[in-house]
Amino acid sequence: MYTIIDGKKIASEIKQEIAEEVAKLRIAGKKIPHLAAILIGNNGSSETYVANKVKDCKEVGFKSTLLRFGNEITEAVLLDKIAELNNDSDVDGFIVQLPLPGHISENKVIEAIDPKKDADGFHPVNLGRMMVGLPGYLPATPFGIVELIKRFRIETSGKKCVVIGRSNIVGRPVSILLSQKGMDATVTVVHSRTKNIKDIVSQADIIIAAIGSPAFVTAEMVKEGAVVIDVGTTRISSAETKSGFKLVGDVDFENVAPKCSYITPVPGGVGPMTRVSLLRNTLIAAKKD
Repeated sequence: MYTIIDGKKIASEIKQEIAEEVAKLRIAGKKIPHLAAILIGNNGSSETYVANKVKDCKEVGFKSTLLRFGNEITEAVLLDKIAELNNDSDVDGFIVQLPLPGHISENKVIEAIDPKKDADGFHPVNLGRMMVGLPGYLPATPFGIVELIKRFRIETSGKKCVVIGRSNIVGRPVSILLSQKGMDATVTVVHSRTKNIKDIVSQADIIIAAIGSPAFVTAEMVKEGAVVIDVGTTRISSAETKSGFKLVGDVDFENVAPKCSYITPVPGGVGPMTRVSLLRNTLIAAKKD
């Protein structure tokens, strides 16, 4: 029988820990952490994510600011807004919600963020620090994944781990974190150009699916007793829900779960942990002031 890796429950526990730290800061008359977000356009998934982030801030006692702009915002204006947040001493951390409109360079935007305020952990300086094991702000989703693995006491040392997807936001950083000392997994990264993906994935003790392709991981790709972490969140139309859509992961949960020892659901697995990682990074930044 498989165990559900309940990200919602773990995120709630971490939020409680953060709220207790914020209460101590308040009693000591120290600065209350302040997390800001820039949201461009009206992408449904981004709207939901940012609304939840604002709610999370309220729950733990953070200050939060949401700056909204239409899709027509120019790259120059956005870079000016980022510079303003970089120079605002009250803002400890901030994110620019991705994806961005096509006329804006994602890399330029990420590099414009002050690494000391990079709550998402995407800046090359923070990725570089992570790479060599120095303290810094870890990318939010990989941090969330590693924290879930630790809190469920899932053995990683010497285990074969296959990461599906090589994005700079999830695939690459999580592969580095899992292979570092202390985690000690043997990590393989597969992607759209990999030959024999099914054969490689089927040998894994731990599968991290982060490819953005609904139900990509099927039961025949998963060995008995494997741990499966599903990072995928794709919105598909659904007549069963009030909203007219539902979130599905990269794993065919219904058929894969019976073969697993542990598996994350979608929603309620990695998602809540990503959001709580933003809070953690912002708290670290605030305490450095």
